[in-house]
Amino acid sequence: MSIRDRVVIITGAGRGVGRATALLFAREGARVVLFSRTAAHLEETAAAIAQAGGSALSVVGDVSREEEVSALFRQVQESYGRVDVLINCAGIVAVRRFVEMDVATWDAVLNVNLRGTFLCCREAFRLMAAQQSGVIINLSSLSGVKGVEKFPGLSAYNVSKSGVAGLTEILAVEGKAYNIRVCAVSPGAIDTEMLRQAAPHLKAEMTPEDLAEILLFMADDSGRMLSGSNIELFTNA
Repeated sequence: MSIRDRVVIITGAGRGVGRATALLFAREGARVVLFSRTAAHLEETAAAIAQAGGSALSVVGDVSREEEVSALFRQVQESYGRVDVLINCAGIVAVRRFVEMDVATWDAVLNVNLRGTFLCCREAFRLMAAQQSGVIINLSSLSGVKGVEKFPGLSAYNVSKSGVAGLTEILAVEGKAYNIRVCAVSPGAIDTEMLRQAAPHLKAEMTPEDLAEILLFMADDSGRMLSGSNIELFTNA
């Protein structure tokens, strides 16, 4: 696999899709960098990777904090000298009817899901532009896709994921000059803690491991024609 020995930063790597992605990429020989704000979750992911014979660099931090994202990329640059792939898996959800929405809740969701994606993309974009290569994959959601069924209480989440899709589209345009490929994936219901929090009535047919396999294809040279794409993954629910 062409992902072998590539330096791959995965945000939200402590749980859910991020953790499954980190485990798969490490198994395929990537140099995995784990980023999450919960040290205990990172330790569990890193231990699972080590038990499988791989290794990972763990960095604790919050994607919504500019200084912590900058520190992450400085550490990766010092350790490996490059960044080949960034996968933005970090995300949160808050269920609150819009009539009851408060600014703190709105900002919390937008700060992690959209601002965090922007901050990580910006740091990766600058390094990748200098090295004239790179792949960025952003996790959006069917919640951010026009015309797909929406659920009450998820206004902040829907807006954040719509923003991620829009950011991906323009970065793909600007990335062409630097040989940077940028794409997004918009899954439906995935069997994660976040789904159980946001929409417990949904039955997920996709697992984090299923999505990790798709992300591997997208990050690998096999996905070289996908720049600018937002792959919508519909599953029966």
